[in-house]
Amino acid sequence: MKICLACSAGGHLTELLQLEKAWKGKEHYFISDNRSNAVALSKKEKVYFVKCPRRNPLNLVINLFESFNLFLQEKPDVVISTGADTAIATCLLAKLFGKKVVFIESFCRIKEPSVSGKIMYRIADLFLVQWKENLKFFPKAEYAGSVF
Repeated sequence: MKICLACSAGGHLTELLQLEKAWKGKEHYFISDNRSNAVALSKKEKVYFVKCPRRNPLNLVINLFESFNLFLQEKPDVVISTGADTAIATCLLAKLFGKKVVFIESFCRIKEPSVSGKIMYRIADLFLVQWKENLKFFPKAEYAGSVF
């Protein structure tokens, strides 16, 4: 099984790294944007950098093409993501190719859902929340507790 770990750098990557037990010892790679903690991770893990959309339509198109090329190159069986915009294209591609998608809503989202969470809730095979309060936004989600 090959696992794609897709997320934006910064806090989303920090959360995903807390789940190392889920992917350690399995073939895996990361997709993120080019910021400090992702760059540091690339010194010891396989990390691909894609354009971060930041709600810019041109950057979104670039991200989609980069993600598509990486998806065809790596051929993952499952994508695990903590969001945000950098990872959405990879997750959508996984669904289009019949692969499994696991999404973990951000730890910082307690009182309202994230934009990426609203999108991913519709397509994720497994949608996990870290706060019980999030179940009111995502009733079919599973409460998994904090990654920290």
